[in-house]
Amino acid sequence: MAKIVILDTLSQDGLDLLKNAGIEYEVRTGLAGEELKKTLTEFDGAICRSGVKITADVLEGNTRLRAIARAGVGTDNIDKAMATRLGIIVMNTPSGNTLSTAEQTLALMFALVRHTAPAYQSLIEGRWDKKLYTGTQLAGKTLGIIGLGRIGQAIAKRALAMEMKVIGFDPFMTEAKAKELGITLYANYKDMLPYCDLLTVHTPLTDATRGMISDAEIALLPKGARLINCARGGIYDEAALVRGLESGQLGGVALDVYPSEPCKQNPLFGMKNVVCTPHLGASTEEAQLSVAVEAAQLMVDFFKTGAIRSAVNTSPLDPKTLEELRGYLNVAWRMGLFLGQMGTSAPVCLKLTYKGEVAKKNTALLTSAFAAGYMEKASDVGANIVNADILLRERGIELIEERSTEVVNFNSTITAQLKTETAVYTIQGTLFGNDMPRLIQIDDSRMESYLDGNLIIFDYDNVPGMLGKLGTVCGKHNANIAQMCVGASRSTGTQIGALSLDSVPTPELLEEIRTMEGVKYAKPVSLPKVHELPVWLS
Repeated sequence: MAKIVILDTLSQDGLDLLKNAGIEYEVRTGLAGEELKKTLTEFDGAICRSGVKITADVLEGNTRLRAIARAGVGTDNIDKAMATRLGIIVMNTPSGNTLSTAEQTLALMFALVRHTAPAYQSLIEGRWDKKLYTGTQLAGKTLGIIGLGRIGQAIAKRALAMEMKVIGFDPFMTEAKAKELGITLYANYKDMLPYCDLLTVHTPLTDATRGMISDAEIALLPKGARLINCARGGIYDEAALVRGLESGQLGGVALDVYPSEPCKQNPLFGMKNVVCTPHLGASTEEAQLSVAVEAAQLMVDFFKTGAIRSAVNTSPLDPKTLEELRGYLNVAWRMGLFLGQMGTSAPVCLKLTYKGEVAKKNTALLTSAFAAGYMEKASDVGANIVNADILLRERGIELIEERSTEVVNFNSTITAQLKTETAVYTIQGTLFGNDMPRLIQIDDSRMESYLDGNLIIFDYDNVPGMLGKLGTVCGKHNANIAQMCVGASRSTGTQIGALSLDSVPTPELLEEIRTMEGVKYAKPVSLPKVHELPVWLS
């Protein structure tokens, strides 16, 4: 019989579900370090929330634990790479707290515009400062939403019902879907900032989103704008928030999340026009019940039937299929990552064309791998081969698949096309040997480029000396070129190149390349290292 350890407080309904299914469990909360490591060696499965930190050193050497279920969305507190290495399945409950987080966002919005917290404090202190706390209506105001996944869409729906205007940014949402939801979509989040009376963010915390709202962005907002964050601490630059409040540029800030938690000291605490709560987004009876029951059911299904649902670090493939397709799954995933960084306006549709021997394989799985790459930076649920199609549909992105066994130039090719509101991007990839993904075409330019590491994709006039000048600029910025490949565009006569660097290109380097005479554009693309695979493909 499987034994489950409950590492954080869990709703009784979830515990009852385990008991009724005949699964033995023990509740051991507040564990860390060696005590946690020893405990995990005594159980077959573990259920946690965000309180416990299941790090690599805690998991190392564990030969018994088979599954971890996170009662919630984020799995940042679990070392998924180590879990995967040890064959431990990590699952989450992506939908259980959507409405509760959306409602917390709205609650903080109301608290800001109606000065709820300081008004109540004035009564506690024996004052009746009615005029001092005159607020503003939300009706008629413009709400900006960065990140239009499940939670962002839930907030938009409720804001529209309150007669607010809703504008939004999500590079992975189509114009058609946004129009259906009643949201005015912007191609760049900075372009919408001047119109935001209130701004809320609902994105994962990544290198791209960390500090995405700082001094420069705050300066673009209307004077007196109010900011809310119930997503991930660190998306707002907190020092910039302080400066914005002190200058009067910001009319209010409401935070439910912080870069480091628990957070008991913060320069924002106690400032005027600030409302902060201790990460209460999912702290409702309904959400606690929902994620507890869902997490418990994940464990019951896994230990009773072997079923794996909502896994964030594994593939639903049997080992034989995985081994047969691994190389092409890697190619498709990397191509998805590539195109996910190329578009500068709202996507309309994606199209995959398989030609040659690869067209005879299970292309549905390859398409899912491509979708997982394309959506990887769009959702904190954790895009993988299981859920990527759902994430695409949520944003209204159509994905078309075509196959042909015709062999042209290469034994197998995968062509991926991204159509946006303003442009079409096409790339083609293939597999050299068993494990060497290669980019062999960009738009109508043939080339051979690595599909890993730090790339700069550029378009330039086909005149002598351009590549030498480019090398000089890279040397000036101490950027070592690992590989450079170019191909002539058959339609425009310009050259398209892929520059592979040993380091991440600096903003200064990119700016100097973009301003070189004859350069049409230069776009950075960051891809995993050569043998680095997603945990679901490992």
